[in-house]
Amino acid sequence: MNATLLYRIAAVLLVLFTLGHTIGFLHFVAPTPEARAVHDAMYGVTFLAQGSTRTYGAFYEGFGLNVSVYLVFSVFLAWHLGQLARTRPEAIGWLGWAFCTTQIAGLVLAWIYFFIVPVIFSALVALCLGAAAWLVRKPLA
Repeated sequence: MNATLLYRIAAVLLVLFTLGHTIGFLHFVAPTPEARAVHDAMYGVTFLAQGSTRTYGAFYEGFGLNVSVYLVFSVFLAWHLGQLARTRPEAIGWLGWAFCTTQIAGLVLAWIYFFIVPVIFSALVALCLGAAAWLVRKPLA
């Protein structure tokens, strides 16, 4: 397996991750009456934040969509690194390792705060990125 293929696999996994994340959090239905009460309170209680009236629900949606935007950028970055791995692997430098490290941090956060599906996607993407970064590393002089 070569670095280009690994970056492309990571890009496809990130597309699926992005879709799952975005659709999942936008269509989430609270499973219990207690969870529904928290959800309703998040959207029903307003407060002033730096001159704007907001709810915790708005913050939740805004941060969730912000994560989606960064996931889309990650798709682009993985695909672009795949092209660089084919044409100019030396141009990747530390960016491949930084991308992998960021994904590992996301894996740890998913493990602590979320559930198995984002953990699996994060782990698979991190493995692809780490293996790709390893394959394009500069040989020691």
